[in-house]
Amino acid sequence: MIIRKLFKFENAHVVRGCSTLKCRSSLHGHSYKVEVLFESNFLDNGQMIYDFGLMKHNMKAFIESFDHSVAIWSGDDAEYIKDMQKHSLRWVVLPVSPSAEQFSRVLFVVLDKLLVKTTTLNGEKEVKLHSIIVHETQTGYAQCFREDAYSKAMGEIALSDILFSDEVRADWGDSELFEKLKNGEQFINPREV
Repeated sequence: MIIRKLFKFENAHVVRGCSTLKCRSSLHGHSYKVEVLFESNFLDNGQMIYDFGLMKHNMKAFIESFDHSVAIWSGDDAEYIKDMQKHSLRWVVLPVSPSAEQFSRVLFVVLDKLLVKTTTLNGEKEVKLHSIIVHETQTGYAQCFREDAYSKAMGEIALSDILFSDEVRADWGDSELFEKLKNGEQFINPREV
């Protein structure tokens, strides 16, 4: 069985190297919708695969890191990167260009690790991240599956290569959330949400 949770955020970026002149040469924004799909062949004590309320914590915090932020590719012009970080309190530096395809891959890699590193307390069993769908516009989206997320041909995504501004980190319930994830620390789902 597959379940789906929808998240939304507003984000600005430049996608260097793409075919469309406006997109590759001008800072612009989108109203993103992100679908997070989980799968399992088992139900927990509440007859659910994974309680939607559990996604309101660390998963939501990470996705909302991109809200009203500038997504910056670490391979972009150094002066551009410095200016974006100087003129925006909220930014995220990614090791890949912030296209819908790469956003879906980044989100998959981070949420997959977060799910694996989270101890469950309500009988959840063999819950896996099925895919991530990132809607960049009303008519276009990218869907990432496990093989896409970890594809070296599409550009490696190492957690150590993702950087969040202090302002973004301050919005998390735990400002060290991402550092703990990178260090492989275990998280525990709350009993009450």
